[in-house]
Amino acid sequence: MLWNAVLLALRELRRNTMRSFLTMLGIIIGVAAVIILVTLGGGATRQVTEQIASLGSNLLMIRPGKHMGPAQSTGAAPFKLADAEALARDVPALAAVAPTAGSAMTAIFANENWNTAVTGSSEQYFRVSNRQLKSGRLFTASDVRSGSAVCVIGETVRAKLFGTRDPIGSRIRLNKLSCEVIGLLEAKGQSTMGSDQDDIVVIPLRTFHRRVAGNTDVGMIQVSVRDGESTAKAEEAITRVLRARRHLSESEEDNFDVFDLKEIATMLSGTTRVLTSLLGAVAAVSLLVGGIGIMNIMLVSVTERTREIGTRLAIGALEREVLLQFLVEAVVLSSFGGLIGILVALGSSLALAGVLGIPFVLNAPIVLISFLFSAAVGVVFGFFPARKAARLDPIDALRHE
Repeated sequence: MLWNAVLLALRELRRNTMRSFLTMLGIIIGVAAVIILVTLGGGATRQVTEQIASLGSNLLMIRPGKHMGPAQSTGAAPFKLADAEALARDVPALAAVAPTAGSAMTAIFANENWNTAVTGSSEQYFRVSNRQLKSGRLFTASDVRSGSAVCVIGETVRAKLFGTRDPIGSRIRLNKLSCEVIGLLEAKGQSTMGSDQDDIVVIPLRTFHRRVAGNTDVGMIQVSVRDGESTAKAEEAITRVLRARRHLSESEEDNFDVFDLKEIATMLSGTTRVLTSLLGAVAAVSLLVGGIGIMNIMLVSVTERTREIGTRLAIGALEREVLLQFLVEAVVLSSFGGLIGILVALGSSLALAGVLGIPFVLNAPIVLISFLFSAAVGVVFGFFPARKAARLDPIDALRHE
């Protein structure tokens, strides 16, 4: 009996193709909107997580001054190289420590010039920040101790200064400093905040202090926590060492910040997921609108087919059979709308992910839930018209014009 009801429902859909499609349109839009938003939100969340993970393994960033909270103070004294050496010596949980100082400078090669970020650091910088070498070599501890005039450049700087030429062995000028390009870094692309991670020149810290800055200030210390060690405990040990070195009493607040990138990644991912859920919920409202459209059309269909219903009831059809027939028609309408919506959503999500430059992350449970919800909409909103049809009086139905 159920299969016959499905066949009859399909016949009715073919009989009124345009009306059936317009009826399904609300369901199609609702299902497609929910899946597209959730898929793009999932892709954005993964991109944020991957980009932050690419910054470094178990990375903690330590900066002087308070940069977060109600009372911000960035006027604290900068770190010194001895502070980084103390962390490497006194905090066993740290795998690598990289003191850094930076400045915006103009890089010049032949007739080309480019404004870029110049970073002075130790040989540990590349390990801490998870930078891979594409060609050439990285500078060594010996280069750092001697203050060698060497540099490692990013892909953006290479493209702007050298074009398609191999930069290894060439000399570039950073304001008044002339240095030899000994290495080229693998491209990383944009960071989570939109900055170009390949627009960088890295030189030994002592070279930066002597030839660029004219002082021994360290603007930031980046540290990598050993695998298996607790970053929270490492952060406590770092705070304890730096408070002692900066002569802070128990009553004084820290005049430095320790940022855990894992916490930032968790916060950003959580925010993205909440926004995705809210947008998905808003899109789901269109499913209800589509359900109301199905109910309206089914009521019209009952009115149009009153004589047919009366005939069926007069020759012995049971109320539940008429109820089932119209309920199946509503479910078939909504289910077909759900299937079309899924196909539209998958194609649109794939295209939009490519345009936006985010990963395509298919959320199979959401696809299944959207389809089941669309079928449920057919049951809920098709029940009232089906019950109305089933309760028609056969005599009155046969008299209907």
